Amino acid sequence: QVQVVESGGGLVQAVGSLRLSCAASRSIFSINAMGWYRHAPGKQRELVAAISGGSTNYADSVKGRFTISRDNAKNTVYLQMNSLKPEDTAVYYCNAHLIRSFSSGTYEDYWGQGTQVTVSS
Repeated sequence: QVQVVESGGGLVQAVGSLRLSCAASRSIFSINAMGWYRHAPGKQRELVAAISGGSTNYADSVKGRFTISRDNAKNTVYLQMNSLKPEDTAVYYCNAHLIRSFSSGTYEDYWGQGTQVTVSS
């Protein structure tokens, strides 16, 4: 198992920046992928950014504005959010994805409690 705890959310004006942190309870080397999701009122939860090994991927809506990174020594993943827009307002959740068996496709997902990001216009 793994526990993840997010921090860094808050209220920011449009075009401002925030950095979210996700601290894991175990070495992130042992976690297959970590990602940031967000859930806005009236919308479905969506993947914002993910990192697996040296690879990253982003939602089209945040490409060029958000950057996901990791600090292996601190077992922490970050989401640097620049040029924020009101439509980025959501609760942001950290996810740890553990693959238990590649052959059978079994996996486990662990989620943090979420951190609110509010972008004012």
